[in-house]
Amino acid sequence: MRTLISGGTIVNADGSVEADVLVDGHTIAAVGRLTATTDGLGGSGESGLAGQVDRRIDASGKYVIPGAIDVHTHMELPFGGTAAKDTFETGTLAAAFGGTTTILDFAVQPRGGSLRAGLDAWHAKAEGNCAIDYGFHMIMSDVNEQTLAEMDQLVAEGVTDFKLFTAYPGVFFSDDGAIFRAMKQTAKNGGLIMMHAENGLAIDVVAAETHAAGKTDPYYHGVVRYPIFEGEATNRVIRLAEAAGVPVYIVHLSARDALNEVRAARDRGANAFAETCPQYLFLSLDDLGNGFEGAKYVCSPPLRPKDHWDDLWKGLVKDDLQVVSTDHCPFDFEGQKELGRGDFRKVPNGLPGVEDRVDLLHDGGVVGGPLTKERWVELVSAAPARLFGLAGRKGVIAAGADADIVVYDPNRRHTISASTHHMNVDYSCYEGREVQGGSDVVLSRGKVIIENGEYVGQKGDGRFLKRTPSEFLS
Repeated sequence: MRTLISGGTIVNADGSVEADVLVDGHTIAAVGRLTATTDGLGGSGESGLAGQVDRRIDASGKYVIPGAIDVHTHMELPFGGTAAKDTFETGTLAAAFGGTTTILDFAVQPRGGSLRAGLDAWHAKAEGNCAIDYGFHMIMSDVNEQTLAEMDQLVAEGVTDFKLFTAYPGVFFSDDGAIFRAMKQTAKNGGLIMMHAENGLAIDVVAAETHAAGKTDPYYHGVVRYPIFEGEATNRVIRLAEAAGVPVYIVHLSARDALNEVRAARDRGANAFAETCPQYLFLSLDDLGNGFEGAKYVCSPPLRPKDHWDDLWKGLVKDDLQVVSTDHCPFDFEGQKELGRGDFRKVPNGLPGVEDRVDLLHDGGVVGGPLTKERWVELVSAAPARLFGLAGRKGVIAAGADADIVVYDPNRRHTISASTHHMNVDYSCYEGREVQGGSDVVLSRGKVIIENGEYVGQKGDGRFLKRTPSEFLS
């Protein structure tokens, strides 16, 4: 199947150009003026590469961007006595509608079990069900001799990243010694440690005192998880990584306190990287404050006061933050979030967002904010590819890359709503918000899967991605 995408503006992280894209099979065959005059007399001839195609897509007036990569999702994640609503089928379908053509989800090591058991369970959930390509990180619940050895095996299989937590005592929490041992192992095998950095032990003290004082609404979830607890833990894990001589990646950074630590580390030359998420750029502690309706907005780290927004946007502009991902982990308000009525500590933590990320960041960052369209592509596609072992294959419109391509209309306006989104959850965090920009045509490895507002792919089109060790930014 040969497809010609013509007339658009190709937007890569390193620049934009008006050009055509020829797709041959699963990959991009050529980029350039493939439909330009070739007879020298003002005729309408085409280059030989583009002369014989099976399909033409007119991208006039639109951007042609590399498919977005969401490196932080949680499909079907068990949490707090329930499980995230989106399956790999529904979640990747929603991602595709939003212009995301690759997700990296988190397999979970069962407490006391092996990494292998957790990874095999997640392969079974995803295989044959995904609308787009996918890969895995590995959540480590226990660090011991067996799991340290298993890390080497997983890196060889293309699962190159391991997430640990300074939060959630009794569930995922690892102490400093365990974190340091895991980091030292990645110094040998080329893997990357990802950290949920909040001081969970201190948070639990404040949460217990707050609940005992009769303050039980979801709003207090955001109050007890102090920004300084995120800043302290972020500094601590970066220092441990420096001691181990390895890079570290901070997930879902929400607070200026943590951003300041990442910036300071990068300024002194440390290989410290971090992502933030749309909820920390567009939602705030105020959203938690509408009685139990605030449960819809419970996530960890929590939403912060609005005065943190400007710091995070500046971090995105200045490359103190390298990636915007979603931490997509949806729970229905009815029947799931309601588990926390009377005790904010029992509200399942997580928000839906995999379908909205690209449009929110375009609208709030490019149309109405400080980002160039190239930086937008960098944050949602190119940097994720480089940091997570997909460079050259994903995250770029270039000859030889996978033909993960989005024809993006930067002028189309639409309203985000649970009544029209494709995520399998009964509410939207951004209900009623009008955004400018939307994905018109989405190709995954050369195959059109979204067109005219419809899914035209097939269940199981997505393939598992065996990734290589990361290409780190200097």
